[in-house]
Amino acid sequence: MKLRDKVAVVTGGARGIGRAIVARYVAEGARVAIADLASAQPEEDGPSEFGDSAFAVEVNVTNRASIDRMVAAVVSRWGGIDILVNNAAVFDMAPIVEVTEASFDKVFAVNVKGLFFAMQGVAQHMIARGKGGKIINMASQAGRRGEALVSVYCASKAAVISLTQSAGLDLIKHGINVNGIAPGVVDTPMWDDVDALFAKYEGLKPGEKKKQVGKAVPFGRMGTPEDHAGAAVFLASSDADYVVAQTLNVDGGNWMS
Repeated sequence: MKLRDKVAVVTGGARGIGRAIVARYVAEGARVAIADLASAQPEEDGPSEFGDSAFAVEVNVTNRASIDRMVAAVVSRWGGIDILVNNAAVFDMAPIVEVTEASFDKVFAVNVKGLFFAMQGVAQHMIARGKGGKIINMASQAGRRGEALVSVYCASKAAVISLTQSAGLDLIKHGINVNGIAPGVVDTPMWDDVDALFAKYEGLKPGEKKKQVGKAVPFGRMGTPEDHAGAAVFLASSDADYVVAQTLNVDGGNWMS
């Protein structure tokens, strides 16, 4: 029960890695706001499975007013926010000469602008409250290097790592630890979309890219959402009080730093 009586917000918490973190946080004693777009909110298998320990709150991280409403809703319900997991993200890919302005803007609006202003909005609350807190930004191994077909997404996740460093250095004076997690290839519904795009641009059969990247992981398989929950608990707990501005690789050995 490392997170007993803590209040956490997980953006993009309705599915994938975010959902796994929500479940683990509840198991560790936290109350969790599952912050997501209305269209992504869990329904029949939704927050009710966690009883009173979780509730769904609508947020569009590309809109600062929506972020403010989300913060206010969580504070009104539970009195404060101790932990933020910035997990909401989108993916797209194309050769450099085919990237559209709309695709570029959408990826950066969610992955960079949305993450930054969600972090800012919650940090402002944490500072005013005076009890510190933990902020965890979900980066990616894609932020550690460039990839020919994934230029914009890689750049957005590199920005997440950079923002984590800057925010970590700035906010620690308020007792707010900012750190990140960099997943590798993770078997989530989003990877089915990624696989389809690789099939399109590399002339592969559906599912072939997914098999290739899984076999290439030193651990021997793609990650699962649950593989990332332990790191998210660690960084949100008092065990990580002296960890500042770091991005932890959780990728089965794909990247070493």
